[in-house]
Amino acid sequence: MNPHIFREYDIRGVADRDLSDEVAEGIGRAFGARVKASHTELKPPAVVVGRDCRVSGPRLYTALVRGLLSQGVRVWDIGVGPTPMVYYAAQEFHVRGGIMITGSHNPGDENGFKMVLDKASFFGADIQTLMAAIVAGVPDASEAARSEASVLTIDVRELYLQALVTRGYKGAKKMRVVLDAGNGSGGPLGVEALRRAGIEVEPLYCDMDGTFPNHHPDPTVPKNLEALIARVQETKADLGLAFDGDADRLGGVDGEGNILWGDKLMVLFGRALLKTNPGATIIGEVKCSQTLYDDIAKHGGTPLMWKTGHSLIKTKMKETGALLAGEMSGHLFFADRYFGYDDALYAALRLVEIASNSDATILQQLADLPVLQSTPELRVDCPDAVKFEVVQEVLKHFRAEGFEVNDVDGARITFGTPAAPAWGLVRASNTGPILVLRFEAPSEAELTRIRGLVEAVVTCARASRGA
Repeated sequence: MNPHIFREYDIRGVADRDLSDEVAEGIGRAFGARVKASHTELKPPAVVVGRDCRVSGPRLYTALVRGLLSQGVRVWDIGVGPTPMVYYAAQEFHVRGGIMITGSHNPGDENGFKMVLDKASFFGADIQTLMAAIVAGVPDASEAARSEASVLTIDVRELYLQALVTRGYKGAKKMRVVLDAGNGSGGPLGVEALRRAGIEVEPLYCDMDGTFPNHHPDPTVPKNLEALIARVQETKADLGLAFDGDADRLGGVDGEGNILWGDKLMVLFGRALLKTNPGATIIGEVKCSQTLYDDIAKHGGTPLMWKTGHSLIKTKMKETGALLAGEMSGHLFFADRYFGYDDALYAALRLVEIASNSDATILQQLADLPVLQSTPELRVDCPDAVKFEVVQEVLKHFRAEGFEVNDVDGARITFGTPAAPAWGLVRASNTGPILVLRFEAPSEAELTRIRGLVEAVVTCARASRGA
């Protein structure tokens, strides 16, 4: 078994290489045993299971369920759909856990498992404990317990759609949008939710196809948005919306064809939220623009910078009572009018609502933001064994030089002033042997300067550790 498939936020690997039937069954056994260990009721506990549209999904589902049943756990099979539908079912039906079989935005030959336990994210140490249990081996539950296990097929689509529309949309004027689901599992329900809300929607790649024949289902890559941008401009739509493969991340395009990255979406959501919830806490992650945090404060909110990772952010939201959170990747979390998990279908409705309730276009609504220059995520190879040491070396260096450094997740170094913000970030990825760098500054010249300063320190630190 490849230990590297057990990551910080989920389990993920190449389906035919890393995720054998034995591994999938082992995951079911270990998760089922974990559910049973904390279960005190007389009736058997239930776990919701869903999957995306990947070709390997049915095989992994069969093996996973075999493992769950071996522990005397009842399986509620909700079929093929988006990851947030599993979150919804697990929460709404008060079951003990949920497992989504999905490769998220990864290529079609990959797959994996996202899990929740008792309505909370299952990540970090929990996933490592799960791996240890699989390696040790999990025996069958008693024959009496196994005799009570069963598989129940339930259709939650109607309830989920009702929750999306009633909680997600209170628009004023008629809107026309293009939805590009990348042939992922959120397409059909996404189209239906928008139409039920009274929004005119043109589907683009909204039929499910786990081979993703048209483009990679990752809306953070500009190339993957080219068809959406072209269709928005061609049809003169008000907005373009894009989902990743399992529809827990949203990408956006305004009516002029400009890409709306995660922090720009958060500015829009934050401003709308603070009109009805003054002083609310809003969480962003360390890669977000400084303009987001400044804008939250400017509009009377309480900004909080936190670690990258959807599981980490959901946990922090519960801890702080934050009503909104988001990442550059398009994971967007609403505890205002919704349940606090990342749902691209719901976020799409809230975005269209903002556009519908304003006489200004999205471009006009964002026109007062400072214009800053930034890099995309820059990835530098660095072995897992030393990547965190390299980050610590960067942090110590710039603190010794007198710079303000935020260490909530890596090293985010402040170079500018409140009037002219500039910063650089170095953090160790939680999912691979790489360092992630990002920079933002008022001008290209300043961007180049601070990037050079930071990259020189990173290079030196890597070299000193043989990386």
